[in-house]
Amino acid sequence: MVAPITVKLAATFISKTKNLGSFRALVSMSSMENQTENKIYFHYNHTDSCSSARWTARESFQFMYERPWQDVRHFYSGVVNGRLALSTLFGTGNGAQVCKCSDVVDYDEKKPEVCDEREERSGRWERVTFKIIVSYSGCAFDGWQKQPGLNTVQEIVERSLGRFVDDKKAQLLKEKSKPLEGCAMVAGRTDKGVSAIQQVCSFYTWRKDVKPCDIEEAINSAAPGKLRVVSVSEVSRVFHPNFSAKWRRYLYIFPLNGQENEKEVENFSSAGNYNEPSNKCVESISLEKAENVIISNSTESEAANKPTSFSVCRVNQLLQQLEGKLLSYKMFARDTKASRNIGPPTECFMYHARAAEARIPCSDHEEGRKVMCVELVANRFLRKMVRVLVATSVREAAAGAEEDALLKLMEATCRRATAPPAPPDGLCLVDVGYTDFDLQNCLIP
Repeated sequence: MVAPITVKLAATFISKTKNLGSFRALVSMSSMENQTENKIYFHYNHTDSCSSARWTARESFQFMYERPWQDVRHFYSGVVNGRLALSTLFGTGNGAQVCKCSDVVDYDEKKPEVCDEREERSGRWERVTFKIIVSYSGCAFDGWQKQPGLNTVQEIVERSLGRFVDDKKAQLLKEKSKPLEGCAMVAGRTDKGVSAIQQVCSFYTWRKDVKPCDIEEAINSAAPGKLRVVSVSEVSRVFHPNFSAKWRRYLYIFPLNGQENEKEVENFSSAGNYNEPSNKCVESISLEKAENVIISNSTESEAANKPTSFSVCRVNQLLQQLEGKLLSYKMFARDTKASRNIGPPTECFMYHARAAEARIPCSDHEEGRKVMCVELVANRFLRKMVRVLVATSVREAAAGAEEDALLKLMEATCRRATAPPAPPDGLCLVDVGYTDFDLQNCLIP
């Protein structure tokens, strides 16, 4: 006969179980600490002559992030609010050229886009589409795409457009217990921290009493000083800000540090606040590609003989090799699905890729802070492609790589062959074009 379990016996058993669980937790924590101390790092095995001078991912990350990015954020904020212009970067020499391609509203939309659809359609099917060009400061938002609990540009724009939806859609949203919001399509979703000077989005409604000035006023009042409408115009129903676009232009501003010395590089191997790049390429390395990866359990880097600076002219030479070519940039992309790593979806045609020195206004320097500007114009860009391309160009220029270094990296077998993405603070979507790109409209000739 089994003796009955008393309350005291049960309590004793539960107490021992808890103690055992605590012991296991302590063992697990100790094991995790040992794994952290003996962490294994994976590095791509570059086989060229300058492989010993090339920064590791950790070194490249720290070199890019330890910069006065607040000056760049302040500059972009001034451009968004209309206090500054891109022509400030290049002085009076290129001022007219910059104004022509960036600061003039709808420079590529002079021809009328509204077709005679109203004669063909009537009633509630007579849809009106508006093209909205907005400018926003990246440091004020958590990116474009709407996400729960985050302050995004899309959420503010669609909330502002809610007052212009037609009665049928308003009733449908009410029945589904959803907020009264419009639907805004966009030319390209920007990440957190990325600014935009002329981001293009569209909105349609069946209401006939909506005027462009009403939309502009509604959005401008939503986030003053952070989000500004550049223009609103009525366009054809077939217009789509993303699929109708023929090219996009990005500008990256990288602050130059005049005090780059060996001491700064010697600290690259310290833990700091560095986070390992989440490209997850190690987990997907096949056996036949394993020889291209170096496995190291040391956190110390032999940085004594590595360069501490780079040449902007060299970066320009590296980028120019990409112009006029249709290439697969899958090695320069991040956070993309595996199914997009093969085939045409990763191919981009680069119209223009240049780098040049410039100056931005700075309270600490009367002449302004010296920066490197990188201008990239292509038919499309992959996720984080611009930031990885800029960081990799700087790394290769510092290492003294050959002019075709970026082209050779296109054939790499792992994304760790390229550098971690540069900080989002320096990136800005300048404009989006819907006619053929004109090389005369480049910011950097």
